[in-house]
Amino acid sequence: MAGFKKLIFVQIITWLLCIAAGTYFISVSFNNAVSDAQKNAQTTVTKYINEISFNDDSAQNLKKIIADGKTFSSFTLRDYQGNEVFSIDTPSRLPIFANFIQSNLNSIRPQFAVNDAADIKIEFTLNIERLAEQLQTALFIVIVISAALVIIPIILMKSIFYRLNKNISMTVADTIDIYINQNQVNNDLETALDGSKLKNLGKDLVPSFNRLSHFLKSKSDDIQSAAQDIKHEAYKDVITALGNRNMFVEYYEKNIENTEKSTFGALAMVRCSELQAINQSRGYQKGDEYVRGVSEIVKHISGTYTGSQVFRLNSSDFAVVLPNVPLKEAERFGENLQSRFTQYQQNQELTSVANTGIVGYEKGKPLGELLSVVDNAMSMAQSKQVNAWHVQRETDLANNASAGFGNQNWRKVINEVIESKRVHLVMQNIMPLGKSIKAYAEIQVRFKTEDNQVLPTASFLAMAEKLDMAIEIDRLIIDSSLEKVKSRNLSEKFFGLNVTASSAHNDQFVIWLERRLLKDTHIASKLVFEVSEFGLQQNIKASKRFIDMIHRVGARVTVERFGVGLTSFKFFRDLKPDFIKMDASYTRGLEDDKNNQYFMRLMVDLAHRIGVNVFAEGVESQEEKHIIETLCLDGVQGYYIEKPKDI
Repeated sequence: MAGFKKLIFVQIITWLLCIAAGTYFISVSFNNAVSDAQKNAQTTVTKYINEISFNDDSAQNLKKIIADGKTFSSFTLRDYQGNEVFSIDTPSRLPIFANFIQSNLNSIRPQFAVNDAADIKIEFTLNIERLAEQLQTALFIVIVISAALVIIPIILMKSIFYRLNKNISMTVADTIDIYINQNQVNNDLETALDGSKLKNLGKDLVPSFNRLSHFLKSKSDDIQSAAQDIKHEAYKDVITALGNRNMFVEYYEKNIENTEKSTFGALAMVRCSELQAINQSRGYQKGDEYVRGVSEIVKHISGTYTGSQVFRLNSSDFAVVLPNVPLKEAERFGENLQSRFTQYQQNQELTSVANTGIVGYEKGKPLGELLSVVDNAMSMAQSKQVNAWHVQRETDLANNASAGFGNQNWRKVINEVIESKRVHLVMQNIMPLGKSIKAYAEIQVRFKTEDNQVLPTASFLAMAEKLDMAIEIDRLIIDSSLEKVKSRNLSEKFFGLNVTASSAHNDQFVIWLERRLLKDTHIASKLVFEVSEFGLQQNIKASKRFIDMIHRVGARVTVERFGVGLTSFKFFRDLKPDFIKMDASYTRGLEDDKNNQYFMRLMVDLAHRIGVNVFAEGVESQEEKHIIETLCLDGVQGYYIEKPKDI
């Protein structure tokens, strides 16, 4: 369009130049014609009057001739004395452009003639009206012709441009339709373009459009690749590089729940049983290494099954899909996992590694229903032994459809542990960092089945809380610990015992514990009861009653996992604990984390002002221990200091 406007501008300039040139040449010709007419008139009049005298009748004839005004616009006859005999004045009515040309070139001059006898003098001005009319006609013809020469090409070019633009637009539209409908390039698109309107318009355009198509295709591929990368990152677990829960849900819905073809297989859930304990005692870095170790074992074992998929659902759980694997074969999968987990447990000196729940699936099975069933299978596996697995079958579900099979089995296992007092006690010392500091050894518990297999501690305690059996477990632990101290003559040592917040807030438990400690007052003074900060904050009033009772019987209290909750000065003032134990998350990477160092130092200053000692747990390296010493903490606990050992 810009080129067309430029073309119109050039045409208009050309037209104006043509008019100017035509006008110039016509005006020059007009002036020349006027000059010639004046010369001829001068010669004619002079010759005529030389042949007559004033007294001749010819003067009258001359008057009649010029009276019509066609020859002269003005005519004056004078005698020999200069007196005017007669005068005729009929001015020429010239067009404006003739006057313009006349005023700018040669004026129409008055002329004079005298006969030889000098008795006749004539003054006249030639009438050029006819010449002006001829000039007007010629100029009009020039303007019309030049305008036609300008306007006609413009109209023709406009028409051609419009048609060409329309054809190109239609060609581009057809090409885009082909690209969208076929969504192909390379040979397929080139073939389609060769047979389209594009080739009829000009085959030279085909390569250009093909290059454009290839370019768009490459950009489309880049965009799709980038989108896939973003989706992959969003669906990937950072620690294990496995697909996360979102990817698992998408895979299940696409390949199992909503698939059109018939399918079946086994779904296994693997739960890391010691993640929380490792994070607290060894640090989150060790916890990440533990999770990666479990994932490598799961990937290795499941990799022997065709089409298997592994996902990390959350911090502790993995999902394994085994397509076209019957439950009988899935049992072998569970056995192989248990064997490898046991080896890993021994190498890493863990109390357990992971449990596995296995269920079968088939086409159209809703995911929520399947996860509920596999959770029951997981509960069954956890209630068996360390690293155990359990296969949940449809017949089992039919017989226990409404009873909550997993919970029911856990309740049975916990009751058996309580009745048989199958607990194994170990301890982990807290190292004091000053001579005047009195630290203690924390008693930790392992629970066993009737086959003397160790149950996953974290799962056992979690299920006890869930089934409202935590108070009975706390009683069992306290009774067993006191009996152990008495039987081994350890009453001179200080021991720490963990108590759940639900027990600490239960009036009946508090009354029982007070009576139990009063029976052995010499041992009670050596005990320190550990309760989590978060648990204490759930009910400040009940927590205060519990701590006051502990102080009455001569025992002391530690607020463990300190710094996770919303700590305040009111918390210290109201509860008045004896010790606080900083959460392991503050110890992890302490040498590089200035914020954690500042917070711990602030807590130490505040605690010391009110007579509270501060311990750090989860110490895993010499560097962490050194920083803790510089921050003036009172004691350290962790695998670097001492591993749990039998009492």
